[in-house]
Amino acid sequence: MSVRSLAFVAGAVLVTAAFVPDVAKRYLETTGDKPAAKVEAVAVPAGQGSARYTGNRGAVIDADPNGHFTGLFAINGRKEKGMVDTGASMVAINVSTAQRIGISRTELDFRYAVDTANGKARAAYIRLEKIEIGPVRLENIGAMVLEDKALSGTLIGMSFLKGLSSYKVEDGKLHLIR
Repeated sequence: MSVRSLAFVAGAVLVTAAFVPDVAKRYLETTGDKPAAKVEAVAVPAGQGSARYTGNRGAVIDADPNGHFTGLFAINGRKEKGMVDTGASMVAINVSTAQRIGISRTELDFRYAVDTANGKARAAYIRLEKIEIGPVRLENIGAMVLEDKALSGTLIGMSFLKGLSSYKVEDGKLHLIR
């Protein structure tokens, strides 16, 4: 990824933070030790979804009491609770999560400045091997790593969602279709 592309991504994070300043804060304050929302595996009915994928499968995430879609994702094979955030241009994880999924702090180059709901922060760009939820699996996903004090949870942003055939909210459920 070129420096120009990374600067664009960092800018998109800044714009997202400006327009949705309390999303991460509300998520982090309200999820605490509550269990993640129920995730169901579903088959896509014939004729729906993208023709590029034979036998599409999907996952359905129920909204939590605050209307957020949180679920248990497998990131690089490790289970991590995450909140789907269509307002985030990238998947965002903190340093502790990065280390749990096998990324050493020495591999992180915190050269990008971003504005978050918690103020200014430094970020490192990485590529995740894979993210899975239920039967939905995507590989080689761009993500930003922030210091723990800037982000205490995991946000599943558009760098994941744009790899899906579709996603939609219907009757308080988020449908992810691969």
